[in-house]
Amino acid sequence: MNQLCSSLEPRVMDDDMLKLAVGEQGPQEEAGQLAKQEGILFKDVLSLQLDFQNILRIDNLWQFENLRKLQLDNNIIERIEGLENLTHLVWLDLSFNNIEAIEGLDTLVNLEDLSLFNNRISKIDCLDALVKLQVLSLGNNQISNMMNIIYLRQFKDLRALSLTGNPIAEADDYKMFVWAYLPDLVYLDSRRIDDHMKELAEIKHQYSIDELKHRENQIQARLEDEQSRREELEEHKAAFVEHLNGSFLFDSMYAEDVEGNKLAYLPSVGELLETYPSKFMADKFVIICLNIFEYGLKQQEKRKVEFDTFSECIHEAIQENQEQGKHRIAKFEEKHLLSLSAIRDESELTNIEVKVVECNEDITELYNMLMTLETQLVEQLEETINMFERNIIDLVGLFIENVQSLYPFFEGIPDPAFLGPQSYRETEVMEACRDLETHHHEKLLEICINTLEKMVKGELDEDLPDDVRALFVDKDTIVNAVGASHDIHLLKIDNREDELVTRINSWCTHLVDKIHKDEIMRNRKRVKEINQYIDHMQNELDNLECSDVID
Repeated sequence: MNQLCSSLEPRVMDDDMLKLAVGEQGPQEEAGQLAKQEGILFKDVLSLQLDFQNILRIDNLWQFENLRKLQLDNNIIERIEGLENLTHLVWLDLSFNNIEAIEGLDTLVNLEDLSLFNNRISKIDCLDALVKLQVLSLGNNQISNMMNIIYLRQFKDLRALSLTGNPIAEADDYKMFVWAYLPDLVYLDSRRIDDHMKELAEIKHQYSIDELKHRENQIQARLEDEQSRREELEEHKAAFVEHLNGSFLFDSMYAEDVEGNKLAYLPSVGELLETYPSKFMADKFVIICLNIFEYGLKQQEKRKVEFDTFSECIHEAIQENQEQGKHRIAKFEEKHLLSLSAIRDESELTNIEVKVVECNEDITELYNMLMTLETQLVEQLEETINMFERNIIDLVGLFIENVQSLYPFFEGIPDPAFLGPQSYRETEVMEACRDLETHHHEKLLEICINTLEKMVKGELDEDLPDDVRALFVDKDTIVNAVGASHDIHLLKIDNREDELVTRINSWCTHLVDKIHKDEIMRNRKRVKEINQYIDHMQNELDNLECSDVID
């Protein structure tokens, strides 16, 4: 900490300080004076110097959203904070402060140069977001653990590192350790690393580095696998069929079936779950989910193709319309410049008035032509959008209709046990699942009633848990328990179907609404551009006319 800062009162980083700093660091010539008079927008500032200000806390920087370079050295800052909006920051100097921990840098993904020299930092961490980091200065801190060096291996672009003045730098093997474990480093403590010494360091630590690389590769493979699964899940969500590519839905039916899980303790129920019909139901249930899953992915691809084709048509129509407009404007400007030149050269007032009238007519003609082009484009895009809307709604409707025909699981058909696997259509297999669930429900109820009768007669040999025996108080209790189990299974199916239908309908509605809103905004923007251009041309002519009259 410098003597000047320590002798002053702590200061607050407020608007007055920021305005003064921006004004002092801005251009000093005529343009700079004009900017000061009109006011400088903080969002336009690219570099800000706030050193030796005795600042205690970083604050009020949220408006500097395009800032690239920030200098906060030689203050009394205790925490790294208030930098969340400075996502374009490339260079940050926080040296000579009172910072004890690295934090608050998670959004600075573009940062390349970071200086934390001469602070009170004891651990290198919380830099993970700085994927572009090239220069890191941490000299004159309190870093003592050599494992901090290994943390820096993740920064593949890091080329310059300063740790001089830390306890770690006093270790006998310090330099050799850094050279070995950070092989891409070019400068250490402001000195270029000798290639031969780097080779010797790598040889010395080869065994440990090989082990470390093996662990890093394993971690990287696991991270890539997790990332792949996340991306795959997002694709499945986009198709509205996530978790339907397996037994997830079937398993979830039983996972929350409290009564059913209790009844599974009955020996006869265990045998029931292993018999053909129940196994058949589970297998076919999973097959149906897989069919819905694969169908959903195919339909998602069709919707994607439809949207891509639509987007391409919109882009081509706008581009063609813009080219026509540019061509007409180019022809107008060529003639308009000649007309303005002719007006300037004309000495007769009558002839000037005639030429001005002709120019006004040309401007009006250009305006009408540009607005006609825009009107034609609006009609063309409206027709394309309406066609896309019909197509995407039809695709969504077809998807829902087919999924609902696959989902019922509910229509009774002949017992699948008496039919060969190819004896009925796929939809019939799907409808058979409800019949199988009903069959399972009836068999379970029959077992439970028989168990109740045995308990009443004292003929039950099996020792059942207390919570299971509690279900066999009377017939109504056990019937209600079996019914509740059955209802949970059906409710799970219904809820998943409702979720799918609701989400895809919502997606379709939001997509179509956004397309219509985007077109309205495009049209308004284009009309505004046309009016601004025409006003500019008209003002140019009016100013010329006035100056000629005055002359």
